[in-house]
Amino acid sequence: MHARILDHDQLRTTTSLEEIKAAIARKLPIWVELDGPSADANALLADLDIHPLTVEDIWGTRSVPKVEDYDNYLYIIIHGVRGARHGVFDLIELDVVIGDCFVITHDPTEELTREVGEELDRSPRLLAKGPAWLAHTLLDHAVDRYLPVVDQLDKDLAMLEDETLRRAGTRHGPPVLRRILRFKRMLLELRRMSIHQREILLRLARAEFDEIPKEVVPFFRDVYDHFLRINDQIDGYRDLVSGTLEAYLSVQSNRMNEIMKTLTVISTVMLPITFIAGVYGMNFTTMPELHWRYGYPYALSLMAGITAMTLWWFKRNGWIGNREPELPEDRPGPAPSSDG
Repeated sequence: MHARILDHDQLRTTTSLEEIKAAIARKLPIWVELDGPSADANALLADLDIHPLTVEDIWGTRSVPKVEDYDNYLYIIIHGVRGARHGVFDLIELDVVIGDCFVITHDPTEELTREVGEELDRSPRLLAKGPAWLAHTLLDHAVDRYLPVVDQLDKDLAMLEDETLRRAGTRHGPPVLRRILRFKRMLLELRRMSIHQREILLRLARAEFDEIPKEVVPFFRDVYDHFLRINDQIDGYRDLVSGTLEAYLSVQSNRMNEIMKTLTVISTVMLPITFIAGVYGMNFTTMPELHWRYGYPYALSLMAGITAMTLWWFKRNGWIGNREPELPEDRPGPAPSSDG
């Protein structure tokens, strides 16, 4: 546990529980960052009359954001995000307690609060404005972390579409299908979380809580607008992944149809050949060609001729090769008469 205290325009940091309590008692602007459960942290929360359920949520892990308004503080849980490459991402939970002169946060990874802390170290003006301004900055940084993740998702989905068209229906197709389903599941989890987080940011933007002064409300509304656009992009990516899955199944079906067409052509070509071989394989003594000197070459030539005629017929009608079948309306009609 460590804290930043603004005392007479001078910012100082401390890890002393007694010093933190003294600063809060003097109503000095203070930001306390909790590293994890400890005797000092629990003693501070108890001294500030933080509800036991809030303490439980601070030390626990929740996948759903929420906001709770108590008599002496406002408690917010939001989530930032990191990763999201090839359908894998991590949610970062940020707990924020806003009091009359203090802000208490719990960020186990310190990824959402590190930049804000560095900004305060350079200039303590943000802390001097009040707890609501500091809370706004923390939420704004958490929402901004979605932007590079969303951009990466856009690139990954574009690559996934290309791989779907190239590999669906081949032996390399199953890994692509697993990636599509992994993206679909990831976006579903993001959407489930973002719906609740959007409602929380909307409540903060509506000035429903006394801990958020009216002059800060437009800035919270700006954070809500940013997250709303991100939420819309996530919904668009869900539709895109669903379309990619449908494209995969369609390409796979088309390639299966091509395989079945090839097998059908082979079977059709072999059918008359098999018939001829079967007829001349009966070995009846009264068969006229059985003792004919040229019977064997005649049978082979007959098979080759039927095969060539069958393949020519298939190609003429566009059933094999790249030639499109000739439609009736494409055939040339009689020349127009010049008699008027």
